[in-house]
Amino acid sequence: MATPSGWRRDGNLPNELTSFVGRTRLLTTLRQRLHEHRLVTVTGIGGVGKSRTALRIAHMVRNQFKDGVWFADLARLQDQGMVRHTITSALGIADQSPRSADETLVEWLGDREILLIIDTCEHLVDACAALFEDLLSNAPQLTILATSRQSLNARGEHTVAIPPLAVPGDAPGENPFTNEAVQLFAARAGAVLPSFTLDEHNIDPVSELCRRLDGIPLAIELAAVRMRALSVEQILALLADRFSLLAGASRTALPRHQTLRAAIGWSHELCEPAERLLWARLSVFAGDFELDAARYVCAGDNLSAEEIMDLISSLVEKSILLSDGTPSGHRYRLIDTLRQYGEEWLEKLGETDAVRERHRDYYLQLAMRGEDAWSGPRQVYWYVRMRHEHDNVRVALDYCLNRPGEATAGLQLLSSLWFMWVACGLAREGRLYLEKALSLVPNPSSERCKALWVLSYIHSGQGNTTGAVEAAEQCSSDAVRVGDSGAVILATKMLGTAAVLQNDLQKASALLGVAIEFHKSGRELNPGLLPSIVELSLVLTMQNEPVEAEALLQDCISVCTQRGELWLRSYALYALAMAQMATGRSAEALDNAQEALRLKRYFHDVLGIGLAIEIVARLVLDTGQAEVAARLLGAGQQNWRTFGMPQMNSPFFNAEHDRCVKECKRILGEPALLVQHARGSEPGVALLVDLFDVRVDLAGEGAGQRRNPEGEPVEPVRSWSSHPSSMPERYMISHIRANNGRL
Repeated sequence: MATPSGWRRDGNLPNELTSFVGRTRLLTTLRQRLHEHRLVTVTGIGGVGKSRTALRIAHMVRNQFKDGVWFADLARLQDQGMVRHTITSALGIADQSPRSADETLVEWLGDREILLIIDTCEHLVDACAALFEDLLSNAPQLTILATSRQSLNARGEHTVAIPPLAVPGDAPGENPFTNEAVQLFAARAGAVLPSFTLDEHNIDPVSELCRRLDGIPLAIELAAVRMRALSVEQILALLADRFSLLAGASRTALPRHQTLRAAIGWSHELCEPAERLLWARLSVFAGDFELDAARYVCAGDNLSAEEIMDLISSLVEKSILLSDGTPSGHRYRLIDTLRQYGEEWLEKLGETDAVRERHRDYYLQLAMRGEDAWSGPRQVYWYVRMRHEHDNVRVALDYCLNRPGEATAGLQLLSSLWFMWVACGLAREGRLYLEKALSLVPNPSSERCKALWVLSYIHSGQGNTTGAVEAAEQCSSDAVRVGDSGAVILATKMLGTAAVLQNDLQKASALLGVAIEFHKSGRELNPGLLPSIVELSLVLTMQNEPVEAEALLQDCISVCTQRGELWLRSYALYALAMAQMATGRSAEALDNAQEALRLKRYFHDVLGIGLAIEIVARLVLDTGQAEVAARLLGAGQQNWRTFGMPQMNSPFFNAEHDRCVKECKRILGEPALLVQHARGSEPGVALLVDLFDVRVDLAGEGAGQRRNPEGEPVEPVRSWSSHPSSMPERYMISHIRANNGRL
């Protein structure tokens, strides 16, 4: 065989026509994989930068292959039988013998130390897999780097998935100027418009543009080209029809790369009919979703539930779906651009309403399951699970609130998720949704009653006691009309909560007592029995009866422990710390306040975190650690501002806070107080709780939390009841029937 006249020892790599932006970690990973494996396939959706990344890494490692790095592009090839010939031609082999292409290629490669880049294999998967296996078996020094929208499923293959670029907001605290997607836009915009400079005036719209384009390099680059004629703000305004806007500007580009629509359409054409149908139906999901959800929502005409797992796997292989493992299970995601493309097809199929209704039904049932399980040992699971489902819940709610006749189902969904709005830091969102839904369902019903007491609970947490009372009273009135006795009791409980915050202690004691009496069987621990007990214990402490409050809380904590309940247990520990502080047992109080903070980290319970930080600050101040106390107060106020009214606008809690601030100011002076206050307000809530978990003790040594030999936290609760039982009868008598049994 003749040596090709045009053959060069260093290969035939195309030049890099543009700068390569970001992807530092990905390039490191890819370089390592090429060192460890002889067949590496870079996978990802159309436009994500597979070819560009392969080209960059090829230039980076070219000196490691003594016989060069070689590049073959299969994009234009349609005939699978021509794959070997195309690669042979790319290598510059000019064999004029009558031998087959197989023999020629294998012989030529021989023992040469070569990296072979094979670009765009997804439409020729079978031919490429067979060829690569053959070449690698017969050419021991050969390494192959392929790009494809799906795995080749070849022996010895190792895949490296290329995700879209991170966009501003993905990494908490990231400087948007250093974000990879933003840097890519700035580089490409500067190439077409030399006067373009990324600065404080345009960083926000550029960041939003990158977010809207999902971090897809192709989309970002095509948008940047439009800077010749449009401002960033104008591009954003036109993105409502992103597909028509982002027409490619390069006449030399392949047709499928000239528009984002063409890039996605290319992937669509590669799918089987059932895969296309599933893609369309999956477009109703927002964010990520689990397999069970896909089966429930997408099964139907021409698509059985049994088929969906295999079809999802196929779409993952084709890089249509992204796949990720999470604490609550394996989940899948269509990025927004591909979802919108699927939505168009779903509309053409005439299935949008039917599939969206099934989507709503699935998340309504899921919310009800979460509510039923909330008071048990899987509480953290349901918090994590429903936070994962947050985007899909919003889609389901939007369907309910914008479709005639569906608002009642929206009330059911919203009220079943009371624990998300009240316990997990989403109060503002829950309130807005509830107010809209209630306005659409003006007539009394059990669904409306439940939504009203949930709204009252949210109002109390945000410090709007007037709104809380109005919602609870409306709930009680409507519940009487429709005969919903359970709603009457929960409305009574919510009125008691509002009374605590209003410092009307006698009224609060009576109302909460009634709620406890009717829930003492324990059938509805949350939000009926356990919150009522904790709130009544706070009333007792505020009435200078901390010993009685502590006895009540001991049994409450025992019930929580027996059931595996953590959320209300954290509040009970907080209330116990209040009672212990009132009896001068500061060390025990600090232990329990710290334990309350530790538990609250599981739920992003910003309200509870704010309360616990306040009591820790007071305890620390009492030991003379005024700087730490001031820092905690600053952190607490920052936390409150993200949730609602500081200290829930309670006269009692406000007075305690003001006393602590005043004492810090007396000890430190106002300038030092402000400095420490500012230091405390810097970190976010999660970091805050880690920092003060709480690294202070009454001696000021920062001993931290005690742990057992297994590394688990030691339970700080003091004097638990040795025999947990129902609530002590003496408190039923003295507090439940307060005011001679009349409210």
